[in-house]
Amino acid sequence: MSSIYDFQAQSIDGQPVPLSKYRGQPMLIVNTASACGFTPQFAGLEQLHQTYGDRGLVVLGFPCNQFGSQDPGSDSEIATFCQRNYGVSFPMMSKIEVNGAEAHPLYRWLTAEAPGLLGSKAIKWNFTKFLVGRDGRVIRRYAPQDAPQKLAGDIEAALA
Repeated sequence: MSSIYDFQAQSIDGQPVPLSKYRGQPMLIVNTASACGFTPQFAGLEQLHQTYGDRGLVVLGFPCNQFGSQDPGSDSEIATFCQRNYGVSFPMMSKIEVNGAEAHPLYRWLTAEAPGLLGSKAIKWNFTKFLVGRDGRVIRRYAPQDAPQKLAGDIEAALA
């Protein structure tokens, strides 16, 4: 796989989503959780979606229950939680694994393209973020503690 456009995900309501549908648009891909100390970042991610969506940014949330079992609900429960508590209107995908033998192929590719600290490929926690450029290549990986608003400069550059 050479770009993000080679992958497909499943929407939180069970529909196939070829990532090629976002060709030419920068993407911010985030593994999310509903019961994590970083969960309030949903509000910041929604703000990025509202601020930059008209200019082409696509925010994609991928729920994951691999870190402290902090997203144990069904896809339907997760979707309801995100909408009710944070007004999430950006696309949320079906729950996946981001590490290990069952890791979604997209996350295997993302972590190979943008390793973490000291070259680690593993996702360390919820709300790790990947900014992908218009060309389908990873621009940068961000740590869970990197607040969404701090990504604005890089997003502006990706949109330019």
